[in-house]
Amino acid sequence: MNSNFDDIRPYTDAEIPAAMQRIVESNFFGLLCTYVYPGRNPEDIRQMMLSFRTIRDFQLEVMRCANEQVISRSIAAFTYSGMEQLAPGRQYLFVSNHRDIMLDACLLQYLLYKHGHETTEITFGANLMSSPLVVDIGKCNKMFRVERGGNLRDFYLSSRHLSDYIRYVLTEKHQSLWIAQRNGRTKDGYDQTDQGLIKMFCMSMADDKIRALADLHIVPVTVSYEWEPCDILKALELYQSRSQPYVKKPGEDLNSILTGISQRKGRVHFTIGRPLKEDDLRQYDSYTSNEYHREVAQLIDRRINRGYHLWPNNYVAHDLRYGQQRFRHHYTDAERDAFLRRVRKLDEFDITEPDVLRDIFLGIYSNSVRI
Repeated sequence: MNSNFDDIRPYTDAEIPAAMQRIVESNFFGLLCTYVYPGRNPEDIRQMMLSFRTIRDFQLEVMRCANEQVISRSIAAFTYSGMEQLAPGRQYLFVSNHRDIMLDACLLQYLLYKHGHETTEITFGANLMSSPLVVDIGKCNKMFRVERGGNLRDFYLSSRHLSDYIRYVLTEKHQSLWIAQRNGRTKDGYDQTDQGLIKMFCMSMADDKIRALADLHIVPVTVSYEWEPCDILKALELYQSRSQPYVKKPGEDLNSILTGISQRKGRVHFTIGRPLKEDDLRQYDSYTSNEYHREVAQLIDRRINRGYHLWPNNYVAHDLRYGQQRFRHHYTDAERDAFLRRVRKLDEFDITEPDVLRDIFLGIYSNSVRI
C-alpha cells in the first residue's frame, strides 16, 4: 500500500475489524439491521459483522444484502446490457452519468459481483462525509475521498493527487474504479461529461495524452431510472437556485441519500458502453490539450447518451411540457395518469411561481428525449 494516499484511500483489510466495532456500536446500527436484514436478530448480525476480517466480507455480506433490499423494495425491474464488453480480469475506469448520490455506483457493484467481476473503488465526495458512521461504511465499501472546492492552488493539488491515485489504483493495485462524469448529480436531465474530468485524468501522465487515457481503459456507463431519484427535491433546488447560489441545509445530502434509496424508482436499466480504445483516442492526436480534453469528453457523452434508456415518463413529460402528442405512442393512459399524479405533488409546496417549478420538473424527465 502506497502511504502517499493515506489521506484519501479506502480502508485496508487490516482496518476492517476496528471499523466493524465502531459500526455495531453506532446509535443507527438497529436501523441498519432493520433495513438490510429485516426479521433477523440484531445480536446475530452484530456477531456476524464483528467476525469480518476483509473488505470482501463486508461487501458480500452487507452491501450485497443492502443492494438486494433496495432492488426488492424500490425497483420494479432491474435490467442491464453490455456486460459482454468487459474482459475477465481486466481493470476499468467506469465513467458514469450521475443521477443518484449512492445508487449509481452501488447498483453497478452489484451487477459486477453477479457477473463474476471484482467490485470497484468508488469516488466519495468529502461533502458526504457527514458522520463517522458514513465514513466507516463508505471506506469499508472501497470508497475513497475526493476533495471539493478550495482556492485555485488547492484545487490543482487535490486534482493532481486524485489523478495520481486513480492511475495507481488501476495500474498498481490492479483494481477497477468508478467515477461520475461530472461534479455532483445531474439535476436537469442533461448528462454531460465535465471536460475538466478528462484533464484531471491526464495530469498524472502529462507527457503523453493518448497513453494517459488509453492505459485507464475508460468505460462509459449509463444508468436510466424510470422515476428519477429525488426528482421533487432536485426540482426545488433548481427552482431556488435560479437567482442566487443554492446553499445546502445541514443534513441535506444525507436526506437525499435516504430519499434516493427509499423512493420507488420503477424500472432501472444499466448500459455498459463500449470501452474507449487507443484508436478512438488517436484521432485527436494532433489536437491541443484543451481540444483533446473537450473531444474525449464529447466522445464519452455520445456513448453515455446512446446507452440511455427512455421510459414512458420521459415521453409523457416531453408531450406535457410542449403541449404535444408527438410521443403519444410511447405511453398508455395509465402511464400518463401516474406521471400526472407525481406532478400534482408539486402543489404541496407554497411557492410564488408554481408554473416555473412545474416546467423545471418536466424538464428533469423531458430533457433526456433528444430529438
